[in-house]
Amino acid sequence: MFGYITANREEMKIRDFKRYRSYYCGLCHALADRYGKTGQLTLTYDMTFLVILLNGLYEEPLTSIRKRCMVHPAEKQDMVFNRITDYAADMSMLLTYYKLMDDIRDERSMKARIVAAKMRKSVQKIEMNYPRQAEAVSKNCRLLMEAEEKRCYDLDDVAGYMGSMTAEVFLIDEKDPWASEIRHLGFYLGKFIYLLDAFDDLPKDLKKDAYNPWTPEAGRKDFEALVENTLTMMMSECAKAFERLPIIQDIDILRNIIYSGVWVKYGMIIREREEKGEGHA
Repeated sequence: MFGYITANREEMKIRDFKRYRSYYCGLCHALADRYGKTGQLTLTYDMTFLVILLNGLYEEPLTSIRKRCMVHPAEKQDMVFNRITDYAADMSMLLTYYKLMDDIRDERSMKARIVAAKMRKSVQKIEMNYPRQAEAVSKNCRLLMEAEEKRCYDLDDVAGYMGSMTAEVFLIDEKDPWASEIRHLGFYLGKFIYLLDAFDDLPKDLKKDAYNPWTPEAGRKDFEALVENTLTMMMSECAKAFERLPIIQDIDILRNIIYSGVWVKYGMIIREREEKGEGHA
Protein backbone atom coordinates (compact mmCIF):
# COMPACT_ATOMS: atom_id res chain seq x y z
CA MET A 1 0.00 0.00 0.00
CA PHE A 2 1.03 3.64 -0.23
CA GLY A 3 0.36 5.30 3.13
CA TYR A 4 -2.34 7.64 1.83
CA ILE A 5 -5.15 6.41 4.10
CA THR A 6 -4.19 8.30 7.23
CA ALA A 7 -5.89 10.40 9.86
CA ASN A 8 -6.22 14.17 9.92
CA ARG A 9 -4.46 14.74 13.22
CA GLU A 10 -5.43 18.41 13.43
CA GLU A 11 -9.10 17.44 13.63
CA MET A 12 -8.72 14.57 16.11
CA LYS A 13 -9.38 14.69 19.83
CA ILE A 14 -6.29 13.90 21.91
CA ARG A 15 -7.75 10.63 23.21
CA ASP A 16 -8.66 9.54 19.66
CA PHE A 17 -5.17 10.27 18.40
CA LYS A 18 -3.66 8.25 21.26
CA ARG A 19 -6.00 5.39 20.41
CA TYR A 20 -5.08 5.67 16.72
CA ARG A 21 -1.38 5.60 17.56
CA SER A 22 -1.88 2.54 19.75
CA TYR A 23 -3.33 0.64 16.77
CA TYR A 24 -0.43 1.80 14.58
CA CYS A 25 2.15 0.76 17.17
CA GLY A 26 0.29 -2.51 17.71
CA LEU A 27 0.57 -3.30 14.00
CA CYS A 28 4.27 -2.45 14.11
CA HIS A 29 4.64 -4.81 17.09
CA ALA A 30 2.82 -7.61 15.24
CA LEU A 31 4.99 -7.16 12.15
CA ALA A 32 8.16 -7.28 14.24
CA ASP A 33 6.95 -10.28 16.24
CA ARG A 34 5.93 -12.26 13.14
CA TYR A 35 8.49 -11.12 10.58
CA GLY A 36 11.26 -9.23 12.32
CA LYS A 37 12.77 -5.99 11.09
CA THR A 38 11.87 -6.85 7.49
CA GLY A 39 8.22 -6.98 8.52
CA GLN A 40 8.42 -3.56 10.11
CA LEU A 41 9.48 -2.12 6.76
CA THR A 42 5.96 -2.88 5.48
CA LEU A 43 4.18 -0.80 8.15
CA THR A 44 1.68 1.70 6.70
CA TYR A 45 -1.23 3.80 7.87
CA ASP A 46 -3.33 2.15 5.14
CA MET A 47 -3.20 -1.19 6.95
CA THR A 48 -3.66 0.53 10.30
CA PHE A 49 -6.99 1.74 8.92
CA LEU A 50 -7.89 -1.86 8.07
CA VAL A 51 -7.13 -2.94 11.65
CA ILE A 52 -9.33 -0.20 13.12
CA LEU A 53 -12.11 -0.86 10.61
CA LEU A 54 -12.31 -4.61 11.20
CA ASN A 55 -11.96 -4.20 14.96
CA GLY A 56 -14.85 -1.77 14.86
CA LEU A 57 -16.91 -4.30 12.93
CA TYR A 58 -16.10 -7.40 14.97
CA GLU A 59 -15.29 -5.83 18.37
CA GLU A 60 -12.87 -8.60 19.31
CA PRO A 61 -10.87 -8.30 22.57
CA LEU A 62 -7.60 -6.40 22.25
CA THR A 63 -4.36 -7.08 24.08
CA SER A 64 -2.83 -3.87 25.46
CA ILE A 65 0.85 -3.42 26.34
CA ARG A 66 3.36 -0.62 26.85
CA LYS A 67 6.90 -1.09 25.59
CA ARG A 68 9.83 0.71 24.05
CA CYS A 69 10.78 0.22 20.44
CA MET A 70 13.63 1.12 18.09
CA VAL A 71 11.79 4.22 16.88
CA HIS A 72 10.94 5.38 20.43
CA PRO A 73 13.67 3.92 22.67
CA ALA A 74 13.33 6.53 25.42
CA GLU A 75 9.60 6.25 26.13
CA LYS A 76 7.23 3.30 26.29
CA GLN A 77 4.46 3.30 23.70
CA ASP A 78 0.86 2.09 24.05
CA MET A 79 0.11 -0.83 21.72
CA VAL A 80 -3.13 -2.72 21.10
CA PHE A 81 -3.42 -5.83 18.94
CA ASN A 82 -5.30 -9.09 18.35
CA ARG A 83 -5.84 -11.64 15.57
CA ILE A 84 -7.05 -8.90 13.21
CA THR A 85 -3.74 -7.11 13.71
CA ASP A 86 -1.97 -10.35 12.79
CA TYR A 87 -4.10 -10.61 9.65
CA ALA A 88 -3.24 -7.04 8.66
CA ALA A 89 0.44 -7.81 9.26
CA ASP A 90 0.20 -10.80 6.89
CA MET A 91 -1.53 -8.71 4.24
CA SER A 92 1.08 -5.96 4.64
CA MET A 93 3.80 -8.48 3.85
CA LEU A 94 1.87 -9.88 0.90
CA LEU A 95 1.16 -6.49 -0.67
CA THR A 96 4.68 -5.20 -0.10
CA TYR A 97 6.21 -8.31 -1.65
CA TYR A 98 4.27 -7.86 -4.88
CA LYS A 99 5.07 -4.14 -4.90
CA LEU A 100 8.75 -5.06 -4.66
CA MET A 101 8.38 -7.51 -7.53
CA ASP A 102 6.88 -4.66 -9.57
CA ASP A 103 9.85 -2.44 -8.67
CA ILE A 104 12.23 -5.18 -9.76
CA ARG A 105 10.49 -5.44 -13.14
CA ASP A 106 10.17 -1.69 -13.70
CA GLU A 107 13.39 -0.33 -12.24
CA ARG A 108 15.59 -3.42 -11.87
CA SER A 109 15.99 -2.32 -8.26
CA MET A 110 18.70 -4.26 -6.44
CA LYS A 111 17.38 -3.03 -3.08
CA ALA A 112 13.91 -4.37 -3.92
CA ARG A 113 15.45 -7.68 -4.99
CA ILE A 114 17.31 -8.06 -1.68
CA VAL A 115 14.27 -7.24 0.48
CA ALA A 116 11.97 -9.47 -1.60
CA ALA A 117 14.39 -12.37 -1.18
CA LYS A 118 14.25 -11.93 2.60
CA MET A 119 10.44 -11.94 2.49
CA ARG A 120 9.92 -14.84 0.10
CA LYS A 121 9.58 -17.72 2.58
CA SER A 122 7.22 -15.76 4.81
CA VAL A 123 5.09 -14.71 1.85
CA GLN A 124 4.86 -18.31 0.63
CA LYS A 125 3.36 -19.28 3.99
CA ILE A 126 0.92 -16.38 3.81
CA GLU A 127 -0.13 -17.47 0.32
CA MET A 128 -0.85 -20.97 1.65
CA ASN A 129 -2.90 -19.60 4.56
CA TYR A 130 -4.84 -17.06 2.46
CA PRO A 131 -5.12 -18.46 -1.09
CA ARG A 132 -8.04 -16.19 -2.10
CA GLN A 133 -6.27 -13.01 -1.08
CA ALA A 134 -2.96 -14.21 -2.55
CA GLU A 135 -4.60 -15.05 -5.87
CA ALA A 136 -6.33 -11.67 -5.98
CA VAL A 137 -3.08 -9.80 -5.32
CA SER A 138 -1.07 -11.88 -7.81
CA LYS A 139 -3.71 -11.76 -10.55
CA ASN A 140 -4.49 -8.06 -10.26
CA CYS A 141 -0.84 -7.06 -10.04
CA ARG A 142 -0.27 -8.95 -13.29
CA LEU A 143 -3.31 -7.39 -14.99
CA LEU A 144 -2.28 -3.94 -13.77
CA MET A 145 1.23 -4.42 -15.11
CA GLU A 146 -0.14 -5.51 -18.49
CA ALA A 147 -2.50 -2.52 -18.63
CA GLU A 148 0.33 -0.12 -17.80
CA GLU A 149 2.61 -1.71 -20.41
CA LYS A 150 -0.15 -1.23 -23.01
CA ARG A 151 -0.58 2.36 -21.77
CA CYS A 152 -4.23 1.93 -20.92
CA TYR A 153 -5.74 5.33 -20.15
CA ASP A 154 -9.19 4.16 -19.04
CA LEU A 155 -9.15 5.31 -15.43
CA ASP A 156 -11.90 2.95 -14.30
CA ASP A 157 -10.25 -0.09 -15.84
CA VAL A 158 -6.70 0.49 -14.70
CA ALA A 159 -7.64 1.66 -11.17
CA GLY A 160 -10.10 -1.22 -10.95
CA TYR A 161 -7.26 -3.73 -10.67
CA MET A 162 -6.04 -2.07 -7.50
CA GLY A 163 -9.64 -1.88 -6.33
CA SER A 164 -10.26 -5.60 -6.88
CA MET A 165 -7.06 -6.45 -5.06
CA THR A 166 -7.90 -4.24 -2.08
CA ALA A 167 -11.46 -5.58 -1.89
CA GLU A 168 -10.21 -9.13 -1.31
CA VAL A 169 -7.48 -8.08 1.11
CA PHE A 170 -10.01 -6.19 3.24
CA LEU A 171 -12.26 -9.27 3.49
CA ILE A 172 -10.99 -11.88 5.95
CA ASP A 173 -13.80 -14.40 5.44
CA GLU A 174 -16.00 -14.78 2.36
CA LYS A 175 -18.82 -16.04 4.60
CA ASP A 176 -18.93 -12.75 6.46
CA PRO A 177 -22.53 -11.39 6.40
CA TRP A 178 -21.06 -7.96 5.61
CA ALA A 179 -18.85 -9.25 2.79
CA SER A 180 -20.60 -7.18 0.10
CA GLU A 181 -20.11 -3.91 1.98
CA ILE A 182 -16.51 -4.70 2.92
CA ARG A 183 -15.64 -5.53 -0.69
CA HIS A 184 -17.41 -2.39 -1.94
CA LEU A 185 -15.51 -0.24 0.54
CA GLY A 186 -12.19 -1.89 -0.29
CA PHE A 187 -12.75 -1.68 -4.03
CA TYR A 188 -13.33 2.06 -4.13
CA LEU A 189 -10.65 2.77 -1.54
CA GLY A 190 -8.19 0.83 -3.69
CA LYS A 191 -9.15 2.87 -6.75
CA PHE A 192 -8.73 6.06 -4.75
CA ILE A 193 -5.24 4.99 -3.63
CA TYR A 194 -4.14 4.12 -7.17
CA LEU A 195 -5.43 7.33 -8.73
CA LEU A 196 -4.02 9.54 -5.96
CA ASP A 197 -0.65 7.83 -6.21
CA ALA A 198 -0.67 8.35 -9.98
CA PHE A 199 -1.53 12.03 -9.50
CA ASP A 200 1.33 12.32 -7.02
CA ASP A 201 3.75 10.80 -9.57
CA LEU A 202 2.48 12.76 -12.57
CA PRO A 203 5.14 15.53 -12.84
CA LYS A 204 7.92 12.96 -12.60
CA ASP A 205 6.25 10.64 -15.12
CA LEU A 206 5.65 13.45 -17.60
CA LYS A 207 9.33 14.41 -17.51
CA LYS A 208 10.39 10.80 -18.09
CA ASP A 209 7.64 10.07 -20.62
CA ALA A 210 6.67 7.23 -18.31
CA TYR A 211 3.18 5.78 -18.18
CA ASN A 212 0.63 7.53 -16.03
CA PRO A 213 -3.16 7.11 -16.37
CA TRP A 214 -3.69 10.87 -15.93
CA THR A 215 -1.40 11.85 -18.83
CA PRO A 216 -4.08 12.42 -21.53
CA GLU A 217 -5.95 14.81 -19.23
CA ALA A 218 -2.95 16.62 -17.75
CA GLY A 219 -3.11 19.56 -20.18
CA ARG A 220 -6.70 20.47 -19.38
CA LYS A 221 -7.32 23.80 -17.65
CA ASP A 222 -9.74 22.08 -15.31
CA PHE A 223 -7.38 19.17 -14.63
CA GLU A 224 -7.19 19.63 -10.86
CA ALA A 225 -10.97 19.85 -10.67
CA LEU A 226 -11.24 16.65 -12.71
CA VAL A 227 -8.85 14.85 -10.36
CA GLU A 228 -10.60 16.11 -7.25
CA ASN A 229 -14.06 15.17 -8.59
CA THR A 230 -12.86 11.70 -9.58
CA LEU A 231 -11.27 11.08 -6.20
CA THR A 232 -14.38 12.44 -4.47
CA MET A 233 -16.56 9.95 -6.35
CA MET A 234 -14.30 7.10 -5.23
CA MET A 235 -14.47 8.15 -1.57
CA SER A 236 -18.21 8.77 -1.78
CA GLU A 237 -18.78 5.14 -2.73
CA CYS A 238 -16.36 4.04 -0.04
CA ALA A 239 -18.19 6.13 2.57
CA LYS A 240 -21.60 4.76 1.53
CA ALA A 241 -20.41 1.21 2.16
CA PHE A 242 -18.78 2.22 5.43
CA GLU A 243 -21.96 3.83 6.76
CA ARG A 244 -23.89 0.61 6.08
CA LEU A 245 -21.59 -1.32 8.42
CA PRO A 246 -22.79 -1.66 12.07
CA ILE A 247 -19.73 0.02 13.56
CA ILE A 248 -19.77 1.94 16.83
CA GLN A 249 -16.29 1.29 18.26
CA ASP A 250 -13.73 3.91 17.22
CA ILE A 251 -16.33 5.46 14.90
CA ASP A 252 -14.93 9.00 15.28
CA ILE A 253 -11.45 7.81 14.28
CA LEU A 254 -12.77 5.96 11.25
CA ARG A 255 -14.88 8.89 10.10
CA ASN A 256 -11.94 11.22 10.54
CA ILE A 257 -9.91 9.02 8.18
CA ILE A 258 -12.63 8.47 5.58
CA TYR A 259 -14.02 12.00 5.41
CA SER A 260 -10.92 14.05 6.14
CA GLY A 261 -7.69 12.13 6.56
CA VAL A 262 -7.60 10.68 3.05
CA TRP A 263 -7.46 14.24 1.70
CA VAL A 264 -4.40 15.30 3.72
CA LYS A 265 -1.93 13.92 1.18
CA TYR A 266 -3.91 15.38 -1.73
CA GLY A 267 -3.75 18.81 -0.11
CA MET A 268 -0.01 18.46 0.42
CA ILE A 269 0.51 17.57 -3.25
CA ILE A 270 -1.44 20.62 -4.42
CA ARG A 271 0.42 22.97 -2.07
CA GLU A 272 3.83 21.62 -3.07
CA ARG A 273 3.06 22.12 -6.77
CA GLU A 274 1.84 25.64 -6.20
CA GLU A 275 5.04 26.45 -4.30
CA LYS A 276 7.14 25.00 -7.13
CA GLY A 277 5.04 26.81 -9.73
CA GLU A 278 4.15 23.52 -11.42
CA GLY A 279 0.49 24.35 -11.77
CA HIS A 280 -1.76 21.36 -12.32
CA ALA A 281 0.97 19.03 -13.52
